[in-house]
Amino acid sequence: MTTAREMMNSGATCVDATMTLAEAAQMMRDLQVGSLPICGDDNRLHGIITDRDIVVRCIADGHDPNEITAGQLGDERLIWIDSEADATEVAQMMSDNKIRRLPVMTDNQLVGMISEADLARHLADTELTEFVQAVYAAPPNN
Repeated sequence: MTTAREMMNSGATCVDATMTLAEAAQMMRDLQVGSLPICGDDNRLHGIITDRDIVVRCIADGHDPNEITAGQLGDERLIWIDSEADATEVAQMMSDNKIRRLPVMTDNQLVGMISEADLARHLADTELTEFVQAVYAAPPNN
């Protein structure tokens, strides 16, 4: 069975919790990603921030992305998966939490990220269909 380590994009780049959302958005643009894990001074995962968070929870609410930090706005729900988990566990975790990106950890250290595209490459068609129905039928996470 395929493991999370085999599915993931390794070397996930963290945004520092003290960086502004404008800086985080520039990082996303430059890295061509839609989310960034948030890491603190302790180099540990503190949350995740998405491009949607920046638009919906900052700009649309009238906040200045040059003043709000990633740590202030990031989703602090620490949902992650162990690198040795199998593909079915990965899909279940993402489906259960209605998320499209999942940090991968080994020994409490961030080692990569799994996206929907990674699932599409590694899941059987029936598992992928179940994931898509669970995540896209759900209202957006705000």
